[in-house]
Amino acid sequence: MYNIYVLISLSDFRLYIGISEDVDKRLNQHNSGYVLATKNRRPFKLLYYECYSELSDAKRREKYLKGGKGHNELKIQIQDALIKNNYKFI
Repeated sequence: MYNIYVLISLSDFRLYIGISEDVDKRLNQHNSGYVLATKNRRPFKLLYYECYSELSDAKRREKYLKGGKGHNELKIQIQDALIKNNYKFI
């Protein structure tokens, strides 16, 4: 299974969207500083994830969620979790 995951940085309250076969392991890598893209934004908290059986479907969904329309729809979908975690809506 391939997972699309959404993390929130507890230092700058911005989102990070990624893809992984093991979300727990990947979250630990983010929080341990092993991921260069997020090393300076630690710690992270998992807000949301989706599972896909095909990598191509997961990559397509990740690309969509990282884009403007998809990113905005994601924010609507997980709005309560974002508010609870002090996300800054712009």
